[in-house]
Amino acid sequence: MPNLLIQRDLSIPLSELEFVTSRSSGPGGQNVNKLETRVEIRFDIGNSLSLSEEQKALIHQKLRRRIDRNGVLRVVSQESRSQWKNKQIALEHLADLLKKALRPSKKRMRTHPSAASQRRRLEAKRRRSELKRLRHRSDE
Repeated sequence: MPNLLIQRDLSIPLSELEFVTSRSSGPGGQNVNKLETRVEIRFDIGNSLSLSEEQKALIHQKLRRRIDRNGVLRVVSQESRSQWKNKQIALEHLADLLKKALRPSKKRMRTHPSAASQRRRLEAKRRRSELKRLRHRSDE
């Protein structure tokens, strides 16, 4: 797979991604002590030639909590005991993140409460008020 497909008209060459492996935590027996199965993908958004400036801005805006101060998006996978499987999982996760970030958000349509819903609300308030008023004992 020479490119990571994000959208029909957008793919990112794997050469723009940096793969870093390290020892995984958690269960795995001797694998944990010997093999580097944890995979971290680093994607430098600012220096990407595949993304337009608008796409970069959109990704920065929507994924700002996942991007470090150098503009690098990091995705980590250590679910599997296999480095290859973790690499596939991390690539899928990165593609999903970028797809969601590049999807245009829907404009919110302003709505007004219907006349019937306003009447129901006011009637419920009146009933509640009456119930509370009846609880009070008057000494008059």
